Amino acid sequence: MHISSLLRRTLGLKGHKVKKVTMDDREIKAQLEARKGSRPICSSCGRKMPGYDTLRERSWRHVPLWWIPVTLTYRPRRGRCKRCGVVVEKMPWSQGKSSLSVPLIVLLATYARILPFEEVARLFSCHWNTVRSAVAQAVSFGLAHRDTGGITVIGIDEIARRKGHKYMTMVYDLSHMRLLWCGEGRDKAALRAFFSCLSKEEKEAIEVICCDMWRPYLDVVEEEVPGATLVFDKFHLVRHLLGAVDEVRREEARELKGRDPEVLKKTRYIFLKNPENLTRGQRARLSELEKLNLKINRAYLLKEAFRAFWDYTYPAWAESYLDQWIWWATHPVFRQVKFPVFSK
Repeated sequence: MHISSLLRRTLGLKGHKVKKVTMDDREIKAQLEARKGSRPICSSCGRKMPGYDTLRERSWRHVPLWWIPVTLTYRPRRGRCKRCGVVVEKMPWSQGKSSLSVPLIVLLATYARILPFEEVARLFSCHWNTVRSAVAQAVSFGLAHRDTGGITVIGIDEIARRKGHKYMTMVYDLSHMRLLWCGEGRDKAALRAFFSCLSKEEKEAIEVICCDMWRPYLDVVEEEVPGATLVFDKFHLVRHLLGAVDEVRREEARELKGRDPEVLKKTRYIFLKNPENLTRGQRARLSELEKLNLKINRAYLLKEAFRAFWDYTYPAWAESYLDQWIWWATHPVFRQVKFPVFSK
């Protein structure tokens, strides 16, 4: 297959054709032109329009062939659209004023999903900003053509973008396993920005929201979709539970600092680990600590008792056990532990 035929098929050329292909040691250059008798298509409304004039030649960097750089050149036509006025024609390989072809934008953005921008730039012999621009254009296209209909189950989470508590809020369509939206920060404004993209009908269609117990997220969810069922996943529940256990240990260590500062020294992971993961030395130390009248022992018992909750397969039995666990956690024996309680 000739290079011109390959370009014609992969670029989807109908009203255009490959006029000439030249090749030297450094690059492949393909000169495109409009087919004789073809009418330009409006880039705004997609309608055919009579020609108006022809602009100066532009060039686009295209997907390399056999790692040889490819450049496309073409003189864009302008037409007089009845609806939009004088506009530049739609070109199937071009997006706006970008100097990259659409296939190259897609290729760079795809590689950037699995490799650092710097590595993609080195691989394709381009600047880091070229990769960043391709990703930005791909994201803009995706947002403009995103289908937000039929979304019933979403997940909300935050990720650390860099060190220093720089976070991004991520929203997922859990039914179709796709990323819907991401935004800077993890405050109320960040999540509200996502819901502002949805219509009233789309928000009412959301039935289930899975997220952690971050209060700004919960407040926005209650405001925007009060009828949705909130689901807290196991990972975040366990993380909060372990955080509560560790807080009890730290507080009690401060209380014992004047009397017996060594009793809880180097015991953090003894109380956070599952019993089956303890080393022989840690199990022996735990046995010694269990003989003492410590608040951390009661917090540890509550933590271990909650593990049984995940073994239930029937909702009614799980609810009954959760009621029992909450009763234990709020019992006077445990109340002085200051342990957080999960409500249904």
